[in-house]
Amino acid sequence: MAEQTNYFAHETAVIDEGCQIGAGTKIWHFSHVMSNCIIGADCNIGQNVVVSPQVVLGKNVKVQNNVSIYTGVICEDDVFLGPSMVFTNVMNPRSAVNRKKEYRQTYVRKGASIGANATIVCGHEIGSYAFIGAGAVVTKPVPDFALVVGNPAQHIGWMSIHGHRLHFDENNRATCPETHEAYILENNQVKLAQ
Repeated sequence: MAEQTNYFAHETAVIDEGCQIGAGTKIWHFSHVMSNCIIGADCNIGQNVVVSPQVVLGKNVKVQNNVSIYTGVICEDDVFLGPSMVFTNVMNPRSAVNRKKEYRQTYVRKGASIGANATIVCGHEIGSYAFIGAGAVVTKPVPDFALVVGNPAQHIGWMSIHGHRLHFDENNRATCPETHEAYILENNQVKLAQ
């Protein structure tokens, strides 16, 4: 069992030895948090979630039902993992071949959202505030603020920090309709305007 702090775990959840779980985190029905995981404060781990050994989740990570987060995955703060999405950690798995020494790391940067039933092939970085559409299969790195969809995932646009599609004008500027923050597109990269 993890060292008890101020977190909630449903009575059906299994939490293995050596986990660090932050205050305010909730772990729901039939989820399994395996050894030596680090889960930040104020996370929500939905029903039937597997968090494999040594996974790192930052603060305020929302993990929806039926998600598998395998060893090698690191999620920064404010990441959203949609229902039934999955990570991989080996490029060429075989039941009869032990490839635990070949796990590849996958980084999901601050504020990124991954939609329902998406698959993230290991060894890639999902940029800050990127948005992975439902059912997408990510096979390469995704830039900050990028919107990607499909199989294999294709970059079709850009998203604001608050999750709105950005529409850039002839000066390569866009505004979030919710916050009115300004964004600039330069060299196929998006950033907040100064």
